Amino acid sequence: MNKESQLYKVFQNKLATRRWAEFKVHLQTLSTWLWKGILRSWPKAGKVLAILLIIGCAVVFPILVQNSLIYLKLYQKEITFQQEEKVQATKIKLEKDVSLLQRKLDAKIPKGNYLIINSASNEFTLFKGDQRIKKDKCSTGSYILLKNADEQEWMFKTPKGEFRIQGKTTSPVWKKPDWAFVEDGLPVPTINHESRFEYGVLGDYALSLGHGYLIHGTLYQRFLGLPVTHGCIRLGDENLELVYKSLSVGSKVYIF
Repeated sequence: MNKESQLYKVFQNKLATRRWAEFKVHLQTLSTWLWKGILRSWPKAGKVLAILLIIGCAVVFPILVQNSLIYLKLYQKEITFQQEEKVQATKIKLEKDVSLLQRKLDAKIPKGNYLIINSASNEFTLFKGDQRIKKDKCSTGSYILLKNADEQEWMFKTPKGEFRIQGKTTSPVWKKPDWAFVEDGLPVPTINHESRFEYGVLGDYALSLGHGYLIHGTLYQRFLGLPVTHGCIRLGDENLELVYKSLSVGSKVYIF
């Protein structure tokens, strides 16, 4: 580094020191003036500021409150409108679903005659399409459990579900199953023994549901409406004749 460069660097250092000193003096002067000016004028400025603040609040606050109320009302209307739209959309969807289910239900209703058995209330209803022909009492399974010494057992219940008439008979003859002899405390005879065949106990008509279950008459009319059978469905004489004449082989029977 030559001599001229050294002299220039010294000059720059001195100039920077001088400017920093002048800046500190100006800063101190400005600080003193600001503090003294604020402290001296504070009471007056405070009053003016307080007045301006009160005026501002008196003017601005009602406007803010009014705007807030307007916004709240608009918000409530918007919420109500959205809720109404949602309710309406839900209503339309439910109506469509109900309409669809009704069409499906209508499609499953037989066009001809059919029978519905309510095993809980022991009632039957005879329909033709959606028109009710007759409703009255019947008797269904007793749910009694019978056992014999050979550990065989029978539960006397009416089966539930959808069935079809398998056959129709006038002046039916009852071929007694094994449990009928066990129930009476009698020895069980051979399969085609004459003691198995009993006349006049099933009424004038019988309609077969398959698997040994029948719709038939009864000698004990006073027990209609009670669960007293061994699984078959018993009807009164007039109702049995009506059902026999109304249903054909293949007609549906619904038991629940």
